[in-house]
Amino acid sequence: MQNLRLRVMRPADLDTVLRLNNEAAPAVNELDRDSLTQLRDMCDVALIAANRDGDIIAFLLSLAGGQDYDSENYRWFEQRRVRHQYIDRIVVAGPARGTGVGRAMYESVFERARERSATEVNAEVNLRPANPRSMAFHERLGFRQIGEQETKGNTVRVAMLSRAVDGVF
Repeated sequence: MQNLRLRVMRPADLDTVLRLNNEAAPAVNELDRDSLTQLRDMCDVALIAANRDGDIIAFLLSLAGGQDYDSENYRWFEQRRVRHQYIDRIVVAGPARGTGVGRAMYESVFERARERSATEVNAEVNLRPANPRSMAFHERLGFRQIGEQETKGNTVRVAMLSRAVDGVF
C-alpha cells in the first residue's frame, strides 16, 4: 500500500479506533471506551495505520505473555506455558483490505516477539460466527490451528492459531 504510515496508537486515536472496532463486530468483540483504554494500556504493541490523508484505516493490539488480562482466549494460550506474543485484535477498514496493511502490522508484532525472545505468536479467529476472511489471512501468513474453544457461554467458537517466530515473514 502506498503512503501507508504505521505508528503507535495515541489517546487521541481512541474514538476512531473504538468506532472501527465496534463496526467490525462480531469478528471482534465490541468494546466501550474504558475497556479499550485498559486493553491498550496492557499492550506492548498498539498500532494504527493511517493513509496518506492521515485517516486511520486499521489498528492492532497485541500483548506479551504474563499479563493480567481477563480474556478466555488469552488465558487459553497462557495455560500452554509457552513464551508467546498474543494478537488480541486487528481491524482493517473495508477499503484498506487486501492492500498489505494487515501484513505490515503483523510484521511489527513478529519483530516485537523476537525482541522479547518469544517463540510463537498467537491469535484466534471465529469459527462460529465464521470469519473466513480472517482465517484465510492467517493461513497465508503461516499460522496453523492448534486448538478450538467455546467462549462467551458457548455462543462463539474460535480456532486457536499459532505461528513460530523463527523464519521468513
